[in-house]
Amino acid sequence: MPTNKSKTAKIISVTNQKGGVGKTTTAINLSTALAATGQKVLIIDLDPQGNASTGLGVDYGQRENSIYEVLAGQANISDSIRKTEIDNLFLIPSTVDLSGIEPELADVNDRAFTLKNIFNANEKLNEFDFIFIDCPPALSLLTVMAMTTANAIIVPLQCEFFALEGLSQLIKTIERVRQNLNPGLSIDGIVLTMYDSRNKLSSQVATDVRNHLREQVYETIIPRNVRVSEAPSFGMPALIYDQRASGSQAYLSLANEVIKQNKEQEAA
Repeated sequence: MPTNKSKTAKIISVTNQKGGVGKTTTAINLSTALAATGQKVLIIDLDPQGNASTGLGVDYGQRENSIYEVLAGQANISDSIRKTEIDNLFLIPSTVDLSGIEPELADVNDRAFTLKNIFNANEKLNEFDFIFIDCPPALSLLTVMAMTTANAIIVPLQCEFFALEGLSQLIKTIERVRQNLNPGLSIDGIVLTMYDSRNKLSSQVATDVRNHLREQVYETIIPRNVRVSEAPSFGMPALIYDQRASGSQAYLSLANEVIKQNKEQEAA
């Protein structure tokens, strides 16, 4: 008689050391799109800028028990999870205090495993189908913590001239983390963002990235879209702000790709 496989959350680090590539936008809107399909999703805002928290409508004064307190050992991660205004979507917020966590952990052995150890000690996290970690735009300790904790990485990549150059550095870092800290880490996919069909450079970059990385690039391309850019200032994901916008529809398409990919990985 087959044994039931215990449920575990898929942990995805949304990572790019370059800012302004659509990293937080992808974390918020992909999570929202997955939640809309009935998946139970948690976003951990691991960026001291706290943009994912702001983009989900959590005011700065409402961010008690943030991820900083969790990493500093001042709060239990289960107590830091809060509902958002979106069904099935939950958040652990961030504050600027998080920028001071690196020196605070300077004397901690194996500090790269700080977040992973917290995850391993909290079974409640496995109630989620997906956990997204929104990393800071830097290859810092926080980013290494996220990579050490995650099963997989999604890399948002802006369709611009220097895209591949920055990506090669990131892939080298991921490989070092895989060799030294997290052998099971994989790149689930590259998401092409801010694509402008009127711009020949966008088309050329998209072609070059696909030629270079082939099946690692998701089919869905996220277009440059005013409605997606406006949504964070209203404290809501683009899918809630304007579901009909081309950017919103693209994230729904990406969510379907991620679900299909995850099912194939589980069946393998």
